[in-house]
Amino acid sequence: MHRRKIRLLAGRALTTAWMLIAAASALASEIKPEQVQSGSLLLRMQQGYRVATLMNTDVEMKISGLVARVKVRQEFENTGQDWVEGIYVFPLPDKAAVDRMRLHIGDRFIEGEIREKEKARKEYERAKAEGKKASLIEQQRPNMFTTSVANIAPGERVVVEIEYLEDLQYANGMFSLRFPMTLTPRYIPGTPLPDRQGSGWSADTTQVDNASLISPPMVANSSAHRASIQIDLNVGVPLEIIASRYHPVNVAQQSGRYDIVLAGQTVPMDQDFELIWKPLAAAAPQAMAFTETIDGEPHYLLMVMPPSTESAAKQLMPREMIFIIDTSGSMHGTSIGQAKKALGRALKRLRAGDRFNVIAFSSQPNALFPTSVAVDSGSMSAADAFVASLQANGGTEMRAALELALGNPPAETHLRQVVFITDGAVGNEDELFKLIDRRLGNGRLFTVGIGSAPNSWFMRKAAETGRGTYTMISALNEVGERMDLLFGKIEQPQVTNISIDWPSGVIVDAYPDVVPDLYVNEPVSVKAKISGVVHDTDVVGISGNTVNGAWVRELAIADGADSPGVAALWARARIGELMDMGRRGADASEIRDEVVSTALKHHLVSKYTSLIAVDKTPARVAGELLRRDQVPNRMAYGQSSHAIFGFPATATNAAQLQLFGAACMLAAMFMLLLGRVRRRGQRALAQ
Repeated sequence: MHRRKIRLLAGRALTTAWMLIAAASALASEIKPEQVQSGSLLLRMQQGYRVATLMNTDVEMKISGLVARVKVRQEFENTGQDWVEGIYVFPLPDKAAVDRMRLHIGDRFIEGEIREKEKARKEYERAKAEGKKASLIEQQRPNMFTTSVANIAPGERVVVEIEYLEDLQYANGMFSLRFPMTLTPRYIPGTPLPDRQGSGWSADTTQVDNASLISPPMVANSSAHRASIQIDLNVGVPLEIIASRYHPVNVAQQSGRYDIVLAGQTVPMDQDFELIWKPLAAAAPQAMAFTETIDGEPHYLLMVMPPSTESAAKQLMPREMIFIIDTSGSMHGTSIGQAKKALGRALKRLRAGDRFNVIAFSSQPNALFPTSVAVDSGSMSAADAFVASLQANGGTEMRAALELALGNPPAETHLRQVVFITDGAVGNEDELFKLIDRRLGNGRLFTVGIGSAPNSWFMRKAAETGRGTYTMISALNEVGERMDLLFGKIEQPQVTNISIDWPSGVIVDAYPDVVPDLYVNEPVSVKAKISGVVHDTDVVGISGNTVNGAWVRELAIADGADSPGVAALWARARIGELMDMGRRGADASEIRDEVVSTALKHHLVSKYTSLIAVDKTPARVAGELLRRDQVPNRMAYGQSSHAIFGFPATATNAAQLQLFGAACMLAAMFMLLLGRVRRRGQRALAQ
């Protein structure tokens, strides 16, 4: 009887173990990061995993005035024996206006056309089923896109060209342009949903309903993930500095233009590329105007520098500084070192009379003090020890950290300034923007992007929502420079109550609709469309308040230089403003209609529109096997795949790990009980 009970328990343990293993296997049926070992287009064949080598990625930039047109050319080759559909997720700048796509497959050349997203998806699926070659570009986030390529024949080479427009950054006397090379895996909060839209490592969840579309597999090492970059820089003024922050480049000057190429021809795609250039002091712009006319409507891109406030008195109002530092698994490696150094430098800038607190967060937030405390020797010593002890592991629960930081209303005697140090590797960005908008009050939020491939859209939009600024730090040796610039802005008086007066008799649609407060060395930038007659004598008036009094500047818009792409950049800004209105509660159907109308008119990819290219001639016989597979991204420089994917709380393959762990424990229990049964049986026979 006793042995029958043991056998019964063992049988139940074995059954439960097999059930858990089956469930874990079902969850693990998609690509997991550790299954991808090298290079490029991943092809899942009948006999197992195969890789079609990524031949190269070529990036060409043409920069003129304040506008850059960028072409990204990627080549893939199917080295397997099956027809495949390749799916790859890739980053672009968060303000990119994607307006062109061309698909080359063998001797085919197909130009992409803009469609509403659902119509484009149906057209693509129909072409795929009919065996036609097709490509589809969809936006998952403003800085994250997906390209699907259907019916790639065995041994066939595929070339996909994507073009976008972007306006340049200008601050502190420097122009800059950043091109993202890879993605930092996003943290996905929420409860998994039963169905999934994509092939990523994460399930869709209640908080990130398209998580499976923004979680491509990652590779730690790859000989194939390399890029070449060629830049034609035509700014029309002599330059004092031109440099690449993270990749060596060769620069050649010819007739006032600059040709820039990578010194080593190609580089690994594991770190964002950033180019900076500084005009000679005498040629530094104080105002710039560019224009493009579409369908009789002039569009303008304006930039005006406020007056210098370097000689103005520093702000005397005491501050409440709340520092939030991300210590999740994605910050492991060089990122946490950069973040700790940045935080340490920020703490040293505190003054007597200020109050402060430090909140570290991963899977849950951990505050140094229950509430903000006064700056003194004791609190500073405690802060230094707290920062020194920080380590990176766990998930990225930003919401809990922000709620803790903004839980108490700010004191009227202190100006609340929140400094948020993170890589922004989250998938629930919209939820966080809403929280910041609702809870920040009269405070200001300043974001500091850390790492080789931060989520620039989250960093910029969070700071914009919080009426602050964002700073990017991608190398340890620039922490001091970047943090000093940030705190120089925070401590300097703001330019407030900015207004723009347009010529009378015209109708203007301008973005941003309300110009935010500005900090020292930051320009006023406006994108506008004007309806009506513009006269040669018309000017735009820009005014604001500084500590030195009122400031007014006039800019003759008739003098604007022609610049193709200005209209598309205006449309991209309009779409961004519409999406912000949707987050604030505007009617969703009206917002969608306005976004679709604007995107279709200007041929732009958006949340609701996609680029589709379809060949008319079928290439694959209908019914012949077609494999659907995904392109991995290379892990960003300085990141640890173990730190990101090895902690269950980071919401990657946590469910599989937990189920497999439970299954192994039960299987071990089964083996133990079975061993006992056998030993007792053997003793009974021996007797």
